[in-house]
Amino acid sequence: MLTNKGKYGLKAMIHLAALEAGQIAMGAEIAAANNIPKKFLDAILLELRNAGMVRTKKGPGGGYALSQSPKNIRVGHIIRALDGPLAPIQCASKSAFVPCEDCRDLPSCEVRITMAKVRDAISDILDRMTLEEMVAFGKTAHPDLMYHI
Repeated sequence: MLTNKGKYGLKAMIHLAALEAGQIAMGAEIAAANNIPKKFLDAILLELRNAGMVRTKKGPGGGYALSQSPKNIRVGHIIRALDGPLAPIQCASKSAFVPCEDCRDLPSCEVRITMAKVRDAISDILDRMTLEEMVAFGKTAHPDLMYHI
């Protein structure tokens, strides 16, 4: 499941992607617009900056902006930068594999094989989807996704 850090990071990146070219957003503005605790957002934006997706400008008129075009930023990269591997369990991870202590037969473990398929499906979607595409979703109605609205 996506953590709050991952969710807030995606919201912040969507906010920055919606800015006009050359515009910068202050952290307090991003936090208020997306209902994100400011201190938590500051830590998230620092991680995104360290991952090369966000740039900062210090001083008066300073703030945050994307370091590259939203069409070049993959959603999977954002989530991994904040939450780590996409695999639901460590034994199904490609980048952070750790075998389960209770597993007797790793190659034929039904749970690991199933969770590896889940990891592949999640990765297939998120690694192909750009931040630009994600922003576009908010501009179109998706009635089939409005379960509890």
